[in-house]
Amino acid sequence: MREICQLPGSGKTMLARRLPGILPPMTFEEAIETTKIWSVAGLLPENKPLLTHRPFRSPHHTISDAGLIGGGQNPRPGEVSLAHNGVLFLDEFPEFRKNVLEALRGPLEDGFVTLSRAMGSITYPARFMLVAAMNPCPCGYFGDPIKQCRCSFNDIKRYISRISGPILDRIDVHIEVPHVPYQDLLSESPSESSRSIRERVIEARRLQIERFKGEGIFCNAYMTSRHIKRFCALSPTAKKLLEEAMKKLGLSGRSLNKVLKVARTISDLSLSEDIKEEHLLEAISYRSLDRYKF
Repeated sequence: MREICQLPGSGKTMLARRLPGILPPMTFEEAIETTKIWSVAGLLPENKPLLTHRPFRSPHHTISDAGLIGGGQNPRPGEVSLAHNGVLFLDEFPEFRKNVLEALRGPLEDGFVTLSRAMGSITYPARFMLVAAMNPCPCGYFGDPIKQCRCSFNDIKRYISRISGPILDRIDVHIEVPHVPYQDLLSESPSESSRSIRERVIEARRLQIERFKGEGIFCNAYMTSRHIKRFCALSPTAKKLLEEAMKKLGLSGRSLNKVLKVARTISDLSLSEDIKEEHLLEAISYRSLDRYKF
């Protein structure tokens, strides 16, 4: 699942850095894969022969495409591979160079990177959760109910257009994050802990592992069209809702599949065997950037 969050000062970076804490523990096979990549890159800590925590990588927006995807005379893994089985956080998403962002299309789609050189080619795995944070406009306050946006229509259009349609299509979830009210910041009422959230995530992952037994995948994110048809059946009413959303938002076939995968995940977190209408509506609501049509 990949996310885009918005509005400055709303806690986007903090949320991204907390994300690994609610993900399921790495399996032994995942730990071995991740350790091999870090060892090849020369980044494996001397006192840690085996990485057991999911990696969190946060490269600066000035990074090159080779730094992100991998490269060099003797091809070394890039950030997408160092984030394998973990989280790749790209803050200030539109500030990354266009060629760097477009280079993400391959690994997001395939889950691996192949680097070719004169002496041969090498393939590194690159299955990661992309979390991308951006502001809604250059000044950061477009749509803010408190502070007035100073950007012109063309400024906002150019800013959002830095993220291409094919990249947006490959992002499962678009979330707008508003400012946190003063009362909530100082509230002493207890909130749900990361530990309890993680327990729900682990239970949902357990359901998915059981569902996909013998299918060659272990979670909803890796479902193909064949899996979606089999495991994401909708009621006639839900199908009608999805049809209306496709027309209104102009969703592509890839975006449609993303909505169904997210709806399946929401139902799993609710311990529901079927995708209900409320699950589908919630998944559709997570396509906020599809509403920006200039």
